[in-house]
Amino acid sequence: MLNAIWLVLAAGAIVVAAYGGPDVLRAVSDAIFASAKSAVQLVIGLIGVMVFFLGLMRIAFDAGLRDVIARRLTPITRRLFPQVPPDHPAMSAMIMNMASNVLGMGNAATPFGLKAMSELAKLNHHSGSASNAMVLFLAINASAITLLPPLGTVGVRAAANSSDPWAIWMPTLFATICSTLAAVLAYALLGRLPVFRHREELTGDPSAQPIELPDEPPALHPETPAPEAPGPRLLRSAVVWGVLLWLLFFVGSGFAETFRAEGAVDAIRSTLQVWALPLLLIAVLLYGFAKRVRIYDSMVAGGRDALAVAQTIVPYLVVILVAVAMFRASGALDFVIGLIDPVTSRIGVPAEVLPMALIRPLSGSGALGVMGEIFQAHGPDSFIGLLTSTLMGSTETTFYILAVYLGAAGVVDGRHALLACLAGDLAGFVGAVASCHFFFG
Repeated sequence: MLNAIWLVLAAGAIVVAAYGGPDVLRAVSDAIFASAKSAVQLVIGLIGVMVFFLGLMRIAFDAGLRDVIARRLTPITRRLFPQVPPDHPAMSAMIMNMASNVLGMGNAATPFGLKAMSELAKLNHHSGSASNAMVLFLAINASAITLLPPLGTVGVRAAANSSDPWAIWMPTLFATICSTLAAVLAYALLGRLPVFRHREELTGDPSAQPIELPDEPPALHPETPAPEAPGPRLLRSAVVWGVLLWLLFFVGSGFAETFRAEGAVDAIRSTLQVWALPLLLIAVLLYGFAKRVRIYDSMVAGGRDALAVAQTIVPYLVVILVAVAMFRASGALDFVIGLIDPVTSRIGVPAEVLPMALIRPLSGSGALGVMGEIFQAHGPDSFIGLLTSTLMGSTETTFYILAVYLGAAGVVDGRHALLACLAGDLAGFVGAVASCHFFFG
């Protein structure tokens, strides 16, 4: 699908430019070189932010925060997946996958997700057809709630010289909540329809067998720290609680002052926008400090992962950004926007963000390129730029997740998994629009 979209953008730009004459063709040619250069510059600006904040997330991982979240998710997953035995490997893999997604670490979540689908396939009594547990797990994965900031999006905004790269954190959180709730609801409702019942005649693809993966990826730091004496442990606790109480005082006093001056809604919005990032930073550092994590070493290890990610996305970003820039320079994008804008503007959706809404379920790297191009055209702090950023983090790459995870389980019939995931994508889009209007006007 993404191949077809890219071909339409590039070939369509040349065809339209041909009708526009030599000047338009020259503009399209200039756009190729300018956008390729800007794509690389965008990645260079992105590296620094990714190194720091992926290092920060590594501290949370090394401190065991993922395990803590996994334990809190256990009662929920047992209710969501009653057909999966609590002590089955599929349940533990699903819990670790969801915990990783909640922390915004999609790369760490993928191995657990593949393991979960492979184990769910062993419980599936309908060969070749996705079980209810598989469908629900896919719906949750494709619309995962992310409590922590979308670091990739924040990094691109910072590289594009945004005055407030973190402004989209709370809108993105609201959008992902809408997306997940809608996906789970769609799973429950669509599963009752006769058309989505298991097809008993399916035998599956003999060449597509469930993938056997290790029970659990190796620990980040397998060595167990030596027991700590009571004195240092008490000192650590005193430092942590002292800093937390100090922060609570300042957050509360600032909220009360804004509440008296501007009202409850503005006080909540202002407090979230001002304090969300500082509280995240200090919370992760204090948690790592309390768990005796070697903070500097963890930051460096996470930074190395960021460098590998940045190297990987360069070709994808250049290719998609060049195609979109060509399409814009030819005038074709303005023509399409002119046709759609009278409809979308009535519901508060600028037509310029629709390319992001269409490409996001298909390709994360493609959506990243579209976002970068929109930032160049409209700026990262315009309403269009803010809404585009929020859409980037509102859902996952739906079709990629379905293809990889169903393939890992050897399933050829996903039943209503696609529709449930697309329902989550639509709800994430609506939630992103609503939250951006609330936070940014």
